[in-house]
Amino acid sequence: MPEPRALEGSLLDFTPPAARDRLLHWAQQQGLPAYRADQVLRRLWVKPVAGWEDATELPLALRADLSRAFPLPRLALATRELSADGTRKFLWRLPDGEAIESVLIPTGKRRTLCISSQAGCALGCRFCATGRMGFRRNLATWEIAGQVREMLLLDPADRPTNVVFMGMGEPLLNWEAVDPSLTILNHPDGFGIGARHVTVSTVGILPAMERLARRAEQFRLAISLHSPDPQARLALMPIERKYQLADVMRAAKPFQRRLTFEYVLIAGRNDRDPDADRLAKLARELEAHVNLLPLHPGGAPDLAPTPPDRIRAFAGRLRQQGVEAVVRRSRGLDINAACGQLYVEMEQRRRAAAARARPVS
Repeated sequence: MPEPRALEGSLLDFTPPAARDRLLHWAQQQGLPAYRADQVLRRLWVKPVAGWEDATELPLALRADLSRAFPLPRLALATRELSADGTRKFLWRLPDGEAIESVLIPTGKRRTLCISSQAGCALGCRFCATGRMGFRRNLATWEIAGQVREMLLLDPADRPTNVVFMGMGEPLLNWEAVDPSLTILNHPDGFGIGARHVTVSTVGILPAMERLARRAEQFRLAISLHSPDPQARLALMPIERKYQLADVMRAAKPFQRRLTFEYVLIAGRNDRDPDADRLAKLARELEAHVNLLPLHPGGAPDLAPTPPDRIRAFAGRLRQQGVEAVVRRSRGLDINAACGQLYVEMEQRRRAAAARARPVS
């Protein structure tokens, strides 16, 4: 029997069907019965283990072989914070020292996990704390889906019912890793989360929007809109220069009835009556739901949030025109829950500590 050795790539980077194929091939090489592959597969995502030594239903020798052949990479929990409203934010340290964030938002029986797809972001949206980090790198598939996996390892009771790609980074600029991650989230041999409970948020990256639309599963799409006027949107979101709003709206057509517009309200920038009227027209054309989001104070210190009474008036104007609009209250205000805010704060602390420890010449 050949000596088991670490194979190229983690099993956690493959979709469940591809991982099963690799396990079946390996089991055959090791002279193991095929059912062992299904036992092992279950421990990747359905009922995950931190390490193969924890899969106690397997023989001890097999666990040792699996540890050598298929090491299980982990996200290291750097810090977590709990908000008074129940929101929990996690900062994960990656194997190369980079860091990403996830946020778990409980609402009744729903547990929504907001996950990251990149370390940092290159898009520079003016209202987003992640943009101040700049782009560091794309995440691997195991690092994206691993944010869900780590939730289950911390506490199986926190199994997410919904997942939103609204954390750090632009998911559709990392399509090569996000695509298999979607399969892992949805597949019954993965996390088994219904496709309509998985939302991909994008500023409007047209080539990957088209690829997502071609997938058979009914994943939801959220477009970071933030202004219905191209020029005003360009002032907030530089990506408008490359992928123009009219083209983004055309690419969103296949997602009708499972489309959301994300709209951060910023005082004097996008919260006037004409803005609401133009937004209502776009939403009606695509049968889109509108999420109105108060500007998080940690996202952009140089911008002012729209006052609450103006938010209510804006939402009311949309509803009067037949648009389903919901005002999302800011969650985790006491724990730096703006996207990228915890990372920025922790990096500032790290640099300050390093400066204090540096010897004086």
